[in-house]
Amino acid sequence: MRQSHAAFAAPESASIPLHVVGSEGLTAWLDTQPERVRTWLDAVGFTAKTGQTVCVPDAAGGLALAVFGLGDAQARIRGRMALGAARGKLPRGIYHLASGFEDDELPEQLLGWLLAGYRFDRFRHRTGGDADIPALKAPPRAEARRIEVLAAAEWLTRDLINTPASQMGPEELETSVLALADEFDAQVSVTYGDDLLHENLPLIHAVGRASDRIPRLLDLRWGHEGPRITLVGKGVCFDTGGLNIKPGASMGLMKKDMGGAATVIGLAMMIMALDWKVRLRVLIPAVENSISGSAMRPGDILTARNGLTVEVNNTDAEGRLVLADALALADEENPDALICMATLTGAARVALGPDLPPFYTDDEDLALALSDGAMVEADPLWRLPFHAPYEPLIEPGIADLDNAPSGGMAGSITAALFLRRFVQKTRRFAHFDIYGWQPSAMPGRPKGGQGQGARAVLWALPEVLGPDIENRE
Repeated sequence: MRQSHAAFAAPESASIPLHVVGSEGLTAWLDTQPERVRTWLDAVGFTAKTGQTVCVPDAAGGLALAVFGLGDAQARIRGRMALGAARGKLPRGIYHLASGFEDDELPEQLLGWLLAGYRFDRFRHRTGGDADIPALKAPPRAEARRIEVLAAAEWLTRDLINTPASQMGPEELETSVLALADEFDAQVSVTYGDDLLHENLPLIHAVGRASDRIPRLLDLRWGHEGPRITLVGKGVCFDTGGLNIKPGASMGLMKKDMGGAATVIGLAMMIMALDWKVRLRVLIPAVENSISGSAMRPGDILTARNGLTVEVNNTDAEGRLVLADALALADEENPDALICMATLTGAARVALGPDLPPFYTDDEDLALALSDGAMVEADPLWRLPFHAPYEPLIEPGIADLDNAPSGGMAGSITAALFLRRFVQKTRRFAHFDIYGWQPSAMPGRPKGGQGQGARAVLWALPEVLGPDIENRE
């Protein structure tokens, strides 16, 4: 990961003024500029429409300043991280914000700038270079280090999701977790293969046993004081659908089926890099849902870690199975907050689209904090209910639970209800049904792997666990 482009330029660097202007404020801003600037912008037709970027030369032919258009108020409501678009349009150089944003707008916009520098070019023979990417000095009033931490963690999440499954299987995901643990002096234990059965993690074993890539549970711990926070992420490194095999078109993006794991790894990096006073645990069931003679079958009945039996009515609903064992394990410690993230259902995409993941929680304080955090951190979320009248849909009759209820309705809710059955002690539990992918490029969000919900969680946890867990400068 090219950390230099997930960071701001040195404060002492010489820099070019960058003005950010909305269309309704253009006239007033122009009145503050020299005549040569006004003349140039009039000549090139600058109207401050969304994304319009103009470089104004100085008398010697160099770059005197740059101007970036925000459009009208409605355009700003519809979009986010607008400044990220400027990074792809400006010539190389170091810039500073000369005008354009209020203090409360800066974190989102500065993060958008850093995130716009992300490139996944590991497999390309590059014709350009990192030196061609413009840089920005953080305004003195901005929390630059926190923004850099958020950007670096998101870059890590994106790299993990974007890497093809041939090079991001359970072993490689483990390597990534071990590298993060080494960076922050965390401890990791791993349970492999048939040892999953010995350690009473049978659902993880059942999903992963058909692959020649050994299934495992990754268990990271960090910190020695403060509230207990446990993060659980779905680590299905590739999902064929198992014996209920997916059609080819549905398999094309299945390298991202470990997006929940990638997102909690990024969130864990944020917490550790910001040196929170917490006892952090990260649980990742890392498997490949493959096909072989040992694959689980439709109609099989499995017994989970907490003793509940599950009828497998569709082997392509495997994510909730591996999460069930991990959640049951996490719940045994009764943490102060338990967060589960998974690319779990297509139903969530049908309901809310790729940009707005649903989350589920019974804790009203946590729900409110997550909703507020989604707004503050420009990390959209929408609460859906653990709707109790749907509980009978996940009860097949011959077992305690059904992993794939028939009927095709409320698929995201029934999956969330399934997971809740494995969390009996922990009061603050939230499940996120994320997409983990940006279908088309937007400011700060290139097409490809995408973390969702992590920044909102980072904002929300101090609201419910107490501000003392943060180590703010």
